[in-house]
Amino acid sequence: MSDASDALSVAAAGLRAQSARMRIIAENLANAESTAQTPGGEPYRRQVPIFEAELDRATGLEMVRMTRAAPDMSDFVIEHEPGHPAADADGYVLYPNVNTLIEAMDMREAIRAYEANLNMVESSRRMMERALDLLRR
Repeated sequence: MSDASDALSVAAAGLRAQSARMRIIAENLANAESTAQTPGGEPYRRQVPIFEAELDRATGLEMVRMTRAAPDMSDFVIEHEPGHPAADADGYVLYPNVNTLIEAMDMREAIRAYEANLNMVESSRRMMERALDLLRR
């Protein structure tokens, strides 16, 4: 394979990984204020994407991919709200361990990485077009 198509493959893998990361972040943000369905139950637990390098046997290139989302085992936020439907016997409600500021920063980082991979795709495409133009002459 050519260097341009190898770069395209690696960038495409990066695009897929960052897209999956953004979906996890969006899920975290959507559930940031959710509570348990039952009194005293546990609310949504923040998910963290796990990435791994993977060797593409066909090309010999090492690419990144998101393998799974793991639960963030940090503590839930506890608030005293005796009248809340999800309150336990002592009147405490557990809220998700999602910090919207952290999620926003993670989203910004994922967007920047996505844009970098997109720029790489565009650069590879332009290089291939130039090579074809030179061959046509």
